[in-house]
Amino acid sequence: MALHLSLLLLLLLLVYRISAGKVGYVSVQTGGSITFPCSYDQYYINHVKYWCQGLVWEVCSYVVRTDHPKSSGKTSISDDINKRIFTVTMTDLASCDYGNYRCVVEINGGTDFMIQRFYLSVTPGTPELYVEQQEVTGVEGGSVTVRCYYSNSGDMKWCRMGGDCVSGYSGTLHGTSVTLTRTSDANNRKALTVTMSGLKMENTDWYWCRVGELEMPVHITVSQQTATQRTSKMTSTTQDPTPQQPSASPTAEPVQTDNTSQGDEGNMEEVHQRSIDVKVLLISLGMLVVVTAGILVTWKMWRMPKDNKAKDQTTNNSVDPFPEADDDVTYSTVILQHKTQLKGQTKSAEPDDNVVYSSLALQVTTQQRAAAHQ
Repeated sequence: MALHLSLLLLLLLLVYRISAGKVGYVSVQTGGSITFPCSYDQYYINHVKYWCQGLVWEVCSYVVRTDHPKSSGKTSISDDINKRIFTVTMTDLASCDYGNYRCVVEINGGTDFMIQRFYLSVTPGTPELYVEQQEVTGVEGGSVTVRCYYSNSGDMKWCRMGGDCVSGYSGTLHGTSVTLTRTSDANNRKALTVTMSGLKMENTDWYWCRVGELEMPVHITVSQQTATQRTSKMTSTTQDPTPQQPSASPTAEPVQTDNTSQGDEGNMEEVHQRSIDVKVLLISLGMLVVVTAGILVTWKMWRMPKDNKAKDQTTNNSVDPFPEADDDVTYSTVILQHKTQLKGQTKSAEPDDNVVYSSLALQVTTQQRAAAHQ
């Protein structure tokens, strides 16, 4: 039984590992750099955060920590407690830097909390998904454009970190208009062009450009307009009161042909994420059922010899309530003769053809009749 319990515990551990957070796949060119954002809950503001590398959690080794010197070799860490985001920047990447990395919050006296896991691939050629700049700036009321160059395939999305996604031709994020267009440039590079217009100060945040399984983080900073910018905008509006129509690029095409509202797109993203969770849960439950069935069958087979042995012992110890006649036993005939005499006294003297009388009893009765006639 100890073996069965060990298998069950191993299965539960596997289920925990499978469901422990989403993996972000990021590809960077050799010699390039990348910044990873990690968002945490307000309860962890005063906790130490760290960045570790390792295939599994038990052998994840520290790379940088917020309570140590905040840089180690090519890696640095920074914690913004106001926005509750700590970032890790890796520079001058080499092929040996590939692997699994984790954003972790240290829990004193308890198990550390993993925020997210990333898989970093470093390639000597052009990455499958990349941006020319991870930091993009805009002004309040203006717009910004981000081009995500890709060579892989899959669903295309623009997501706010920890928030909703736009996966159609257009939508909104926190009241800001977002359009997605699939384009190509003079070098035949395919690009997902993301335009956010009507920017607000609260749009300052980290966003994810996603194509298939790959993703690339992009930080957008929105600043207030200066007096010069406001004056320039007012002058431009006075000179050209007719709103400009967006130019149609011959190589541009929408990601999808339908115009889906952000509410529907957010729901689609949530349903997709839930479907993944359901699949993981079903696989885990299936494995649990198989292990449980194996334990029950093994226990039944282990108990069967003992049950059979106990059954045989019970059968051997039982007594037959109706033993066969024993030829060595002598039975008395006194009772039979006495009953025959009683019948002779109570019934008619005439013999009954349906009754078989003992010869001895019949002789006695005949003698008694002869004596009475005399």
